[in-house]
Amino acid sequence: MSATTATGEAQMTQRQILLVFSGLMLGMLLAALDQTIVATALPTMVGELGGLQHLSWVITAYLLTSTASGPLYGKLSDLYGRKILFQAGIVIFLIGSVLSGLSQTMLQLIAFRALQGIGAGGLMVLAQAIIGDILSPRERGRYQGYIGSVFAFASVAGPLLGGLFVDHLSWRWVFYVNIPIGIVALFVTSAVLKLPARHVQHKIDYLGSALMVLGIGALLLMTSWGGTEYGWSSPVILGLGIGGVALLVGFLVQEQRATEPLLPLRLFRQGIFSISSSIGFIIGFALFGAIAFMPLYFQVVNGDSATGSGLRMVPMMFGIVLTSIVSGRLISKTGRYRAFPIVGTAIMSLGVLLLTRLSATTSLLEASLFILVLGVGVGMVMQVVVLAVQNAVPHRDLGISTAGVNLFRSLGSAFGVAIFGSILTNRLASELPRGIDPSVLTGSPERLKSLTPLVHQAVSEAFATSLHSVFVWALPIAVLGFVLTWFLKETPLRDTVHVGGGDALEGAGEALGDTLPHAAGEGAAPVSLVDVESPRRRPLTKVR
Repeated sequence: MSATTATGEAQMTQRQILLVFSGLMLGMLLAALDQTIVATALPTMVGELGGLQHLSWVITAYLLTSTASGPLYGKLSDLYGRKILFQAGIVIFLIGSVLSGLSQTMLQLIAFRALQGIGAGGLMVLAQAIIGDILSPRERGRYQGYIGSVFAFASVAGPLLGGLFVDHLSWRWVFYVNIPIGIVALFVTSAVLKLPARHVQHKIDYLGSALMVLGIGALLLMTSWGGTEYGWSSPVILGLGIGGVALLVGFLVQEQRATEPLLPLRLFRQGIFSISSSIGFIIGFALFGAIAFMPLYFQVVNGDSATGSGLRMVPMMFGIVLTSIVSGRLISKTGRYRAFPIVGTAIMSLGVLLLTRLSATTSLLEASLFILVLGVGVGMVMQVVVLAVQNAVPHRDLGISTAGVNLFRSLGSAFGVAIFGSILTNRLASELPRGIDPSVLTGSPERLKSLTPLVHQAVSEAFATSLHSVFVWALPIAVLGFVLTWFLKETPLRDTVHVGGGDALEGAGEALGDTLPHAAGEGAAPVSLVDVESPRRRPLTKVR
């Protein structure tokens, strides 16, 4: 099937679209694989380089920089085109991976994970934006299975590779494995994608970028350190909180006056963007913030190896992939999407409720069922909110609006990991038996197995009780996401695709110069498909 214009003229064949997807999927695989492979090896690497107090920051540092860099990638791609930025993200990610693997201290690992995140920030955002360039919203669901397959592969390969490296080689190989994948991704994107640079008048919002990064960083430090490193009423925590809020207020002021704002505030006047971003934040907070500690649960409570604990997460990813594919096809068939986030967040809330029942005696079958239910719900929401936004905004805002939705989801993840990590750590301090060092939880699985049966049982019960508190706090947040979905408006999905703005596809021809009407709804506007500097017009029908 090919993408079509408003007049029904064919632009791209399915073969051409799949060529593009092959390059995008490799780039997305880097980011997706890194999430699953690092989560599996995290207890071992933190146990070798540091203590439990640093556990959340190995994840948070990556989330912070990938979150902050996403809008900048999105904005610059709207100005210059997407290929060079997509490949730059891959290169930065690979450099961060190599340095992370060479880390000798916890501070080095956190710093290089942050560098890795800067590269990853552009991979998901730009892949989704390019998909928005070449496929109409109505057709996009048909190809959602290809995106889902990336996460399905990563959900299986990540835990397996992570566990094998930890058990038989070294945790450092969880970073080195990115190198061959990245090199192939660079080669394929060079051969398949042609997204040439555009020469336009611009002024990059460096001040806005700095204010946002510093503001978010201050608030993340506050939530991570509060109650652990410092008391909640200490000058450090109060200073971080006040400073973070002040910096974000300054960011909003800067965005109002900037010539090229990093995140245009006019987007928030678009109801679909605002609600979708809020839903994304809730999903990131409730899901990724709480679920980040599940591999540790399987290692501590069930005595699983690093490999085994990672594989325990496969049911959740299977649920995400399954409902992502099914919902995508149904959306393409019916042209309607609003029901899926509503049903999905309801099922997600049920999954979190079930997870509050986890204990030291919960069977593996029950635990697998609980996370499967959670995954089924999430799979009906994540891609749909991005689709709704891309369908509602003008093409000139495609990159930054896609980045904006990802920004809030990543923010939710970062704050969730930091806050829930603080809750877990505080509760463990009171639940662990006297004389037990909390670092035993983040050492190798063999260290846990060396404990006497009575001590191991006490540690397992303490951890399960502490994790229970995390899910109890996550439950009302998940329910809030369900409430928000009822405010998501539904506009007819376009059967037309925007291709232009300097973006073209090597092996797929150049963009068709035409002007298509945008879907009716908030923020609707006529969108020109003609690059003013390259007004040539040619159908996308031939692979060169």
